[in-house]
Amino acid sequence: MSRKERPLPESLAESLGGPVAGLSARVEDDILDGYDEELEMEFEEARLDKLQRGDGEIEKRRLERRFYFRELFRLQTELVKLQDWVVHTKHKMVVIFEGRDAAGKGGAIKRISQRLNPRVVRTVALPAPNDRERTQWYFQRYVPHLPAGGEIVLFDRSWYNRAGVERVMGFCTDEEYEEFFRSVPEFERMLARSGIQILKYWFSISDEEQEARFLARIHDPLKQWKLSPMDLESRKRWEAYTKAKEVMLERSHIEEAPWWLVHADDKKRARLNMIHHLLSQVPYEEIPHEPVTLPKRVRHEDYTRNPVPEHMYVPQVY
Repeated sequence: MSRKERPLPESLAESLGGPVAGLSARVEDDILDGYDEELEMEFEEARLDKLQRGDGEIEKRRLERRFYFRELFRLQTELVKLQDWVVHTKHKMVVIFEGRDAAGKGGAIKRISQRLNPRVVRTVALPAPNDRERTQWYFQRYVPHLPAGGEIVLFDRSWYNRAGVERVMGFCTDEEYEEFFRSVPEFERMLARSGIQILKYWFSISDEEQEARFLARIHDPLKQWKLSPMDLESRKRWEAYTKAKEVMLERSHIEEAPWWLVHADDKKRARLNMIHHLLSQVPYEEIPHEPVTLPKRVRHEDYTRNPVPEHMYVPQVY
């Protein structure tokens, strides 16, 4: 039985309105990909061997995954070099991740920060503004999170909320919307003049791909928390979001902080392409380090380790 012939869970098949082979396969692949994100390559390859695929398809998937992990680890090694250079030179960097819900922003951020020092590379994902913040200058709540020298800040959504969700959902007035576009170019130019490098990425996915990813979230208990009422509402307003995105790109694409679009229907390719591009935008170089020698432990004759009561230990269930 091939992958496309394998039956989906009954509830998922019903929600799709019957056997829709192409979409069903895509939804199933998205669920599997979610598990891929959390598992080591060797474990996942063993699981893939058990899938009822043709021998040729098993080998193809195995080779694709090997290539993906090889490139990801290589790029993550370069990210460590970039981090060292940022600290050494006191460089300041902001990376903005925008895109539709389920476009893969979080997965890309996770792969960037996965092997880096959280004191150097911080992720900022602000909740909806509270009553006090709604009366502030719009950019005010973002300013405290901007980087100091030697820091990189990854914004998982940013001040561009006003150009997207706030505009589409009616959370801002027409006057506030227009004021945002008058202000944002000057705000970003001001940041650039202060020495902050700004990289802005829009993760672009198709209508069909977002539908598949939302369905995967609905039917995967490990992903259901990702699906909010706002996500469901955004699904109904696909065209309004498209129009808002087009206006945003047109009115905020400036030389000091241009927009870069990432083809994101394939999550793994999107991550590799985005990280590769980010690295190409920074003139980093490898910083030499002094060899590290582990010192010998100092022992004292009068040292005695006090016993710890057994009930204080975590039970060894595994």
